Amino acid sequence: MKCTSCKSGQLSPSFIEGQFRSHTCAQCEGNWILVEDYVSWKERNLQFSFKAESTCEAEDTKSAMLCPVTGLIMRKLRLSSTTEHRIDYSASVGGIWLDKGEWELLKNEGLAGSLNSVLTAHWQKNIRIDSTKDNFSEIYKDKFGQVSYDKIKELREWLSQQSNKADLRAYLLAADPYSAEK
Repeated sequence: MKCTSCKSGQLSPSFIEGQFRSHTCAQCEGNWILVEDYVSWKERNLQFSFKAESTCEAEDTKSAMLCPVTGLIMRKLRLSSTTEHRIDYSASVGGIWLDKGEWELLKNEGLAGSLNSVLTAHWQKNIRIDSTKDNFSEIYKDKFGQVSYDKIKELREWLSQQSNKADLRAYLLAADPYSAEK
């Protein structure tokens, strides 16, 4: 197979850390992994854990990549809400392309042992939810200032734990809670 990333190297059979099958490009050092190979290895090695690397220089291909098997465009999937880094996934083949350094990034993020989970719609949805929360948090911090934002978050938490929260909100939002007039 020809390399999907550098387009000049050939993908040769190899193993990721001597554990499960992949195909590696000698030119750009990217890896093509079939999810079925990863999952079958994982099922046989339930207790295995990958050690995080101290430093990691992961490349991230920004443009669309083509599956080395089908030639179809692969999907870019985020790893977590804390990184913008994406891996490339071919759903039609069940293959993952990891650019040079991305395996080390997965280990550093604590995701090497759950690579198959990253590919699920549930995982990706949770990343979108977390990213949205983070975006709103930044908007509120900018709008209120850090001190006011921290206070209002504390008040919201306290209020959510009260049995009479509706009455407390009405009192809080009333222009004059001691007046019968509107």
